[in-house]
Amino acid sequence: MQSLILQEPGRFEWTDTSEPDCRADEALVLVRRCGVCGTDIHAYAGKQPFFSYPRRLGHELAVEILAAPSNSGLAKGDHCAVEAYDFCGVCPACRAGKTNCCHRLSVLGVHVDGGHTIRMAIPTKYLHKSDSLDWDQLALVEPLVIGAHAVERASITPHDRVVILGMGPIGLATALFAKASKCNLTCIDLNADRLSFATETMNLGTPIRGGDGRKERLIEHLGQLPNVIIDATGNQRSMDGCFDLAEHGGRIVFVGLFIGDLTIHDPNFHRRELTLLASRAGTSESFADVIRQMENGSVDALPLITHRIAFAELADRLPTIHQEPRLVKAMIDFE
Repeated sequence: MQSLILQEPGRFEWTDTSEPDCRADEALVLVRRCGVCGTDIHAYAGKQPFFSYPRRLGHELAVEILAAPSNSGLAKGDHCAVEAYDFCGVCPACRAGKTNCCHRLSVLGVHVDGGHTIRMAIPTKYLHKSDSLDWDQLALVEPLVIGAHAVERASITPHDRVVILGMGPIGLATALFAKASKCNLTCIDLNADRLSFATETMNLGTPIRGGDGRKERLIEHLGQLPNVIIDATGNQRSMDGCFDLAEHGGRIVFVGLFIGDLTIHDPNFHRRELTLLASRAGTSESFADVIRQMENGSVDALPLITHRIAFAELADRLPTIHQEPRLVKAMIDFE
């Protein structure tokens, strides 16, 4: 069975791997689609934290059930999205229902081998079935969960003036669910193409150009500063700037990750009585909720897919896919 292994930074290798050996709680699945994530690009470049080599990448998965335990509620031929986060279930965070913050959280394609292969064994509790979503939609569920969880963390209401910073895939996913909440939504990015895609192609809100003067442009547009900011940039300067960009009494959610230190000017933070939240991945309930919203049509994420890669071409295409024009989300096709 052919699998693509990232042996070390900058070097993929096609490898003939053995067939999966399923445990009693696992299903045998056929990989149908896999999204390309920034994590994959960073891992190839040797810039992904908490990562070890060799590793089989791929965590945004749509799979078909080939065989499943009789008591699992799954059957041969079922179509599923894959929850990529393995949690222990016994640590304090897991016992509190925050499985996404598990002390021993393990991510598919990062800490353990992922979906760049033909067949896999996956615990049935991480398989989320849909009778109506197609392969592309199912492969989008995992990145959408990250956006949906960020919106949940922000406690957005229809009365909120919401700004999302950074219109990469996670920012777009976040904007999709913020829009579904019926809030007053504004999207900010420095990149004109990304901003145009978000607000014209996806119709996700009002565009505001990022960079110097964004605060003044927001006040002109909203009549005040936003009371909810979700930063999906992972950029230190942008994240530091959020504390000056939020209205008094506002909420800031960091869904983007910056590997370093951020600075808070405490008098400004205190005077505004700001609420600062982090948002990490999502829970099993998030997967079920995202699938429900996709099935009922309240969230349409298919326009996010702008590029396609055949699995056989992956070793050649993935290293430079981020350089291809107007990339938003690339989808690997195993068929």
